[in-house]
Amino acid sequence: MNDTMTLMQRADALDQRMSDELDYIVIKSRLYSLADADFGPTPNAAAIMAQNPNARVLMGDDPRLPEMPDQPTLADFFKYRFGPAAHLLQSARHAVKGGLPEKMVLACLLHDIATIGFIRGDHGYWGAQLVEPYVDEEVTWAIRAHQVLRFYADESVGYEYPQSYVKTFGADYRVDPYIEEDYKRMRDHKWYMSGRMITVHDIYSFDPTVHVELEEFTDIIGRNFRQPKEGLGFDNSPVAHMWRAMIRPAKYL
Repeated sequence: MNDTMTLMQRADALDQRMSDELDYIVIKSRLYSLADADFGPTPNAAAIMAQNPNARVLMGDDPRLPEMPDQPTLADFFKYRFGPAAHLLQSARHAVKGGLPEKMVLACLLHDIATIGFIRGDHGYWGAQLVEPYVDEEVTWAIRAHQVLRFYADESVGYEYPQSYVKTFGADYRVDPYIEEDYKRMRDHKWYMSGRMITVHDIYSFDPTVHVELEEFTDIIGRNFRQPKEGLGFDNSPVAHMWRAMIRPAKYL
């Protein structure tokens, strides 16, 4: 698209192009959306600095985003970076009403953490990696597994292939081979039902009249999520850089 077009013109042109040419919708990752809030073209830093020698690329906090605390907690990410999180909150309450143990309620609360804060593709794998240092191993396994298990029905617990997937992906959609292979392995795993319970309590149709506050799960988080005293992103864990990327998604390097 022409860089000189206004935001409205770009939006109109995109809508028209999709209407005329495309039969699918491209949804950018949460990081992309945070970093490019104006949805304009990514600027060429070298070209801008050539025109304005005083210009500098962003290497700190993004002024377009709410400021994060120095030692951010999981609750801070829900408040300042994740969202909307109604799906996760409703799923977690659904799990509570279903009588799931606390660590599985936490798994339901966090199962789409990558989708709402980091990246959509393979979100179960990314989400499990994000929380792995801070939760029970079974929680990590279940979050990873739900990515795969949601594509497979299980009559024993009343889980059917979501009709929303038929509408979203098409009736002829077939999972990638790696998903099929992972399913075969997960089906016989000792924690299979833990991963399956996330799909059972995954809320595919959200009730806009139901409002759930994160504070409802404060005690569960406190007992089941090992919050680092340095803050998420600053504890030198193997995934600290991923949390920092959500804090400063527009950081140049």
